[in-house]
Amino acid sequence: MAKTRQNTIPTLMTIISLITILSLLNLSVAHNGQYYKNLSPKKLGLKQEKLTHLHFYFHDIVSGPNPTAVRVAAAQSTNSSSTGFGFVAVMDDPLTEGPEPNSRPVGRAQGIYSSASQSDVGLLMVLNYVFTEGEFNGSTLSILGRNAVFSAVREMPIVGGSGLFRFARGYAQARTHWFNLTSGDAVVEYNVYVLHY
Repeated sequence: MAKTRQNTIPTLMTIISLITILSLLNLSVAHNGQYYKNLSPKKLGLKQEKLTHLHFYFHDIVSGPNPTAVRVAAAQSTNSSSTGFGFVAVMDDPLTEGPEPNSRPVGRAQGIYSSASQSDVGLLMVLNYVFTEGEFNGSTLSILGRNAVFSAVREMPIVGGSGLFRFARGYAQARTHWFNLTSGDAVVEYNVYVLHY
C-alpha cells in the first residue's frame, strides 16, 4: 500500500501544477477581454514621416553560368504561350548605383516573379529590396505588384518594410535600361519614392 501512495503523490502534484499553470494562462488571456490595444506613434519612437527618393539599377541575369534569377516552375502550356504564362522564377538580383555590372552595389532584390498574364508580358512581382550599404544598410522594402515588362514605365506599390523602413509605403517606378532579347538578361532603372519614419 505504501508503494501505491508514493505513486499517487507525484501524480496528484502534477495535476495540481497543471491546474495552476492553466489558471494563470487563463488570467493572462482574459486581460481586459481584448486582443488589441491602441498605441500612440510617439510611444513607439515614431517621429514625423519623411519622403525618401532612392535611385538604383536592378540586374536580372537569367543566362550564363551564374544567373541571378532562375526558373523554378512552369505550366505544361508555358512554352507554347506567347507571354510565357505560368512560369515562376526566383531572384537574387544585384542592385547597383549605376547601370554597369561593376557599379557600386547598394543591395539585392530577392523574391519571385511570375508570368501572370495571357495577353501581354505582365509579371507578378513579389520581392524585397535588401539594402546592404549606406544609411539604409540592413533595412528592406517590400514590393508587391504588376510589372508590364514592355511598357516604358511600370509602377509597383511598396507595401511595407523593415529597419529604417518600418511602416513604409510608396511606389517604385521601373524603366528598362537594357534588355537582351536573345539571352533574356536585363538591367532595369528604379526610382523609388517611399514614405517612412
